[in-house]
Amino acid sequence: MARLGVQVALGTSALLQELEQIWTEIGESEKEKDHMLSELEKECMQVYRRKVDEARSARARLHQSLVSKEAEVASLMALLGEQHLQLESDRLHNILEHVNEVHSLCGALGVDFRKIVGEVHPSLHETCGEKSTNISDTTLEGLSQAILKLRTEKKIRVQRLQDATASLLELWNLMDSSEEERRPFEKVTIKFRSPENDIMCPGVLSLEIIKQTEAEVKRLKQLKVSRMKELVMKKRLELEEICRYAHIEPDMSTAPEKTCALLDSCLVDPSELLTNIGTQIEEAKEQSMTRKEIIDRVNKWLFACEEENWLEDYNKDWNRYSAGRGGHLNLKRAEKARVIISKIPAIIDNLMSKIFIWEDERNVPFLYDGVHLVSILEEYKINRQQKEEEKRRYREHKKLRNLLLTEKEAAYGSKSTLKLSNSFDRKTNMYLTNGYGNGFMTPIRRISAGGATPELLTPRSHSGRYNSYFTEARRLSAAPLNFVAVSKEDAVSLFASVAGSGPGSPHT
Repeated sequence: MARLGVQVALGTSALLQELEQIWTEIGESEKEKDHMLSELEKECMQVYRRKVDEARSARARLHQSLVSKEAEVASLMALLGEQHLQLESDRLHNILEHVNEVHSLCGALGVDFRKIVGEVHPSLHETCGEKSTNISDTTLEGLSQAILKLRTEKKIRVQRLQDATASLLELWNLMDSSEEERRPFEKVTIKFRSPENDIMCPGVLSLEIIKQTEAEVKRLKQLKVSRMKELVMKKRLELEEICRYAHIEPDMSTAPEKTCALLDSCLVDPSELLTNIGTQIEEAKEQSMTRKEIIDRVNKWLFACEEENWLEDYNKDWNRYSAGRGGHLNLKRAEKARVIISKIPAIIDNLMSKIFIWEDERNVPFLYDGVHLVSILEEYKINRQQKEEEKRRYREHKKLRNLLLTEKEAAYGSKSTLKLSNSFDRKTNMYLTNGYGNGFMTPIRRISAGGATPELLTPRSHSGRYNSYFTEARRLSAAPLNFVAVSKEDAVSLFASVAGSGPGSPHT
């Protein structure tokens, strides 16, 4: 045996020297060499450990076979009338059952089987055939005590491992741990879901496994606080994105500044805070689904308002009918915009009816970025009516002006008409440019104190398309609800005074 060990050592040394020479030739670093040697030693240890376990199992099987044969012989002799051998056979069966159970418990707990049974009686693990197995009452009682002790230890370790595994699974789910981090503990977590009696896998309840699991739990708890802020902020951003899409106000109880302060002061459980935000996300998703139809109609209305603003700017362009590049595309868009704009009243009415149905079903007002949407729509309808009234009066005003100019031209000739037109245009332009710059007359009064505040009627917007309308809505909300337009009599007196001040006038 000693010579064999020397030969193995010499062979191993020669192989290691050859391996180091090859590594030197291929340029392996010292760090890589040490790592490979360490892995090689681990593999050798695993092979030795496996062989030892196999030898132990073979010994146990041989011992079991021997006991079975002895019991068989005893049974045969009992049939021949040897009653005392029957009693010995029964004892051997009891001893065998106890030894097998001790072997299973030792394998699960990672305890040395030979040491445990050796403390009961040395004959229980000796392989030589010179001594027979001791089957006395003392041996049987010692095995029973060893089994009871091992079962108690197993119960304690199972509870300890279950607590550690439960914490480990909770931390994994809480911190979104990767599969690579979870892989070393997959065996433990799978066995954790099994009943206590089924946890008999060799080594699964060893102190080494339990300590490794508890160390991983401790490490994750230390990382939890630092990463919890990131997870909370991530969930909060998800909540705000859902609320932005649905145009609802997010719950301020989990605002970023507030949650960071709570986590820093350790006044709240991070998992509870994360659960709270998760509940808010689910509620926001449900609200988003119930509001989707109305929000889509609001977007359709805002798109029509955007087209209306574009058409107004397009109509102010004196070169819109030129044959320049892209002119025909603008003409086509203008036609489409007119069709869309003509549908705005119907869009508003349908939208308001949908809102009323929604509010009646839930008995709560429909808020759009914190503002009652019906109030916004009603204000828009009033502003639109006022705008249409301005256009109508301006057209009448222009028609009256053209009529007066025609009469003046007929009465005083083309020369005075030219100067009259220049004088009139100067005063008219001064009057008209006092407004929005769109050719409409602009009143100078403000909304009464009982009217809605423009800021409250303007929802928060996150896109250029929304801003284009609600900027206009803020400006229009400063206009009075009852416009004061110049009457026809005032217009006649105005134009008469202008006409009378020109050359050739009878008033000069």
